[in-house]
Amino acid sequence: MALLRVGVIGTGMMGCEHLRNLMGNDSVAITAYSDPNETSRRWARSTLGERASVATEFVDHNDLLGSGLVDAVIVASPNFTHKSVLDDIFATDIPVMVEKPMCTTVEDCISVVEAQRNRSAITWVGLEYRYMAPIATLLQELRTGVIGDIKMISIREHRFPFLVKVDNWNRFSKNTGGTLVEKCCHFFDLMNLAVDSKPMRVMASGAQDVNHLDEEYDGVRSDILDNAYVIVEYENGVRGMLDLSMFAEGGRHEQEITVVGNTAKVDAFIPGDGKVFVSDRSTRSVREVEAVISSDVAHVGFHFGASDIECRKFVDAVINKTEPEVTVTDGLWSVVIGAAAHRSIEEGRAVLISEFGI
Repeated sequence: MALLRVGVIGTGMMGCEHLRNLMGNDSVAITAYSDPNETSRRWARSTLGERASVATEFVDHNDLLGSGLVDAVIVASPNFTHKSVLDDIFATDIPVMVEKPMCTTVEDCISVVEAQRNRSAITWVGLEYRYMAPIATLLQELRTGVIGDIKMISIREHRFPFLVKVDNWNRFSKNTGGTLVEKCCHFFDLMNLAVDSKPMRVMASGAQDVNHLDEEYDGVRSDILDNAYVIVEYENGVRGMLDLSMFAEGGRHEQEITVVGNTAKVDAFIPGDGKVFVSDRSTRSVREVEAVISSDVAHVGFHFGASDIECRKFVDAVINKTEPEVTVTDGLWSVVIGAAAHRSIEEGRAVLISEFGI
């Protein structure tokens, strides 16, 4: 069978991560990549090594799309470019996986969802946290009904500050959608997946208290939030809570996820010891469940193999002509909660999801 010809649009940190993922997939030929920044293109050449000689380099993604060299593309360009790049891809019949967040605004996400209805090729959204071994195991436990009726879900991320990106684009909310969209759409996607209901109301408190306070670019000071609490109320009565600090590196666990039902609860820790813990109320016992990274993962990378699994699933969906597991609708709802949380912080009030017209 002929190899699937894949191109990568945007070859910064995550673009090169996806190149490494694709390099470990025997069903793929990396035939093209594009980035307007020479430094990023150099990173791509270095990542590809000997394979760079058979991958055509482009400055403009439109030239890549029109080259006839690709059967599918992965978009890993800066957040604020996603909408315009997707518009160009949607003018073709090329399947695409777009990195999170799908877009930086709810309005743009809605536009993508509407455009996808008229498109035969798939669009997959890169919300790979759901494929991390501990999280995937936690989700599987939830599907068994072991904790009874879900009542609460809490996610804690205490981590390092935002990394340096090309031209420091991630230092400004206008470019990222804001921290609670850029970083936390992963977690809101997990909440939505676990709760299986629509978010109804969001309350949040957050600020920029420690990180990037003395950083200015072209005379404009960084405005990216570095900590927040977010509470999400769902239509089915479940409540979710996010506790985010981006000046808390060095702790034992970067992420802690707990889902509580009326009969038990389940906990996952990242990084951890490869176990998920199910605690039963009636017996007051704790059962340990192994959460091992699949042996199929060729590149563990930044997300404990999750982005490798995501790329493989995307490639398989394109080859087998199946529907994406992570849809543009999933991408929309993960952004909606983050956008509502930012509005809540800015206006000092609870925000109804209905305010966004969805």
